[in-house]
Amino acid sequence: MSDDVSGKVFYGRIKVPYRHVAGEYVSRFLTEIAQNRRIMGVKCSKCGKVYVPPKMVCFECFEKMDEWVEVGKQGTVKGFTVVGYSTPVMPRKPPYAYGIIELDGANTGFVHIIEVDDPGKLRIGMRVEAVFRDEPEGNILDIECFRPV
Repeated sequence: MSDDVSGKVFYGRIKVPYRHVAGEYVSRFLTEIAQNRRIMGVKCSKCGKVYVPPKMVCFECFEKMDEWVEVGKQGTVKGFTVVGYSTPVMPRKPPYAYGIIELDGANTGFVHIIEVDDPGKLRIGMRVEAVFRDEPEGNILDIECFRPV
């Protein structure tokens, strides 16, 4: 019997419990969404770029950022993918989309759920608006989704 397993494929499924700490910036970002229904970013004092979600350091200038700014609840779809299947970890039943949304006042893309009646109507450049959860839980799904304006 050969020890070579390079041509064999083994399938399995494991669940691994984990704990993730959001950190100072993402914690403030999530708190503002949950408590105030505000979407906040951070602005680089050197180049003026606004990051949503917030980052501690500007990816362009490598400057530490600490100027918090409120950005709009509306934005423009920069890219998307439609989800057409369901698994137990999915946040909702398909079809829906994940999109890269550049919020008004931000310079970076924010990935979130886009809900539309007909996914075939999704377009790059489409304007969307945040829909907030009635009972916030302190996580990113306090923005339930984005819907076309």
